[in-house]
Amino acid sequence: MLVRRCGDLADAQDALQDALLAAATQWPEQGVPDNPRAWLIVVGQHKLVDRYRSEDARRRREEVLAAMETVETAASGHDDSLLLLFGCCHPALSPASAVALTLRSVGGLTTAEIARAFLVPEPTMAQRLSRARRTLRELDGPFRMPSADEYAERLRAVLRVLYLMFNEGYASTTGPTVARADLAVEALRLTRSLHASLPDDPEVTGLLALVLLTDARRPARTGPHGELVSLADQDRALWDRVMVDEGVALVEDALARGAVGEYQLQAAIAAVHDEAPSTDATDWPQLLALYGLLERMTGNPMVTLNRAVALAMVDGPDAGLALLATLDDRLPGHHRLAAVRGHLLERAGRPQEAAEQLLQASHGTTSLAERDYLRVQVARLRRGLAP
Repeated sequence: MLVRRCGDLADAQDALQDALLAAATQWPEQGVPDNPRAWLIVVGQHKLVDRYRSEDARRRREEVLAAMETVETAASGHDDSLLLLFGCCHPALSPASAVALTLRSVGGLTTAEIARAFLVPEPTMAQRLSRARRTLRELDGPFRMPSADEYAERLRAVLRVLYLMFNEGYASTTGPTVARADLAVEALRLTRSLHASLPDDPEVTGLLALVLLTDARRPARTGPHGELVSLADQDRALWDRVMVDEGVALVEDALARGAVGEYQLQAAIAAVHDEAPSTDATDWPQLLALYGLLERMTGNPMVTLNRAVALAMVDGPDAGLALLATLDDRLPGHHRLAAVRGHLLERAGRPQEAAEQLLQASHGTTSLAERDYLRVQVARLRRGLAP
């Protein structure tokens, strides 16, 4: 809302911080207002007015002040998050910078979390975010919904943002918990909103299907104490079958249109898992074929990592381990490579080596829940090795 009103991301973020600080000071004494969101918007706009007046703003900012005299209610007809999403994915930014900035501004991810998602050092990501903000600051009114002709130009970055936002919400890369439900729910909401705007786009439909099919498993991903439960050990009766059915219907509709993209393929993979009654009963040859298509389409080493698992289930663990060896130069020191290698080494009957790889993976992850899960597996393997 604030960004849409003032057209400047940095100023809007500063104003929101000022409003939150005011809320932290006033609400404990005066009580929480009936409409906290509207209260924050009003205070944030007042902060913007004060900021612009004190800085002797240019004419464009004075025009913004005049437009802000009438405060919009929270029930406006616009989805401000979606507007901000497309604004951050402005064509003036490189795709990588647009994705990173939107994850920071819309998704609320930290710079460190975004850096891990992009597999780059944190200082590199901090510089990228700074340059992106500076670029948007110099534009004239970047925060508006694009026209129909502009959708295609920004859509790829928008889809990538929603995909990464959901992934971080579903499987947190840092912190003590397995997931960040609020982030996953917001990613789902935004994806639904985008799909409502572009119902005939097969990749938008594919992404919505992927999010639904994956999030359907969330009730079974943690145990009674919040611990991580692997896909193979999950109680599939806890999966949300309504979400599964909706996701399957969406991916079937998207694939039937002929223009197959990466999100449709990922949704198809998720559907194969969700429709299987167990890990052993999963159609692994079909998964292997789908991962092969996705690998050729994206060239992503993480896809190859998953294909190695499918290959091991079809042709045996040694075949999977041989494929993993091709990733040593592409994913050097990555904890997921060590974790998958440990899993396949155990399947190959090499528990000592498996334990070493899983321990290495536990040292590499920044997710405490994943670290604990890996160390439990290490302890299990070592108990089996004890004389």
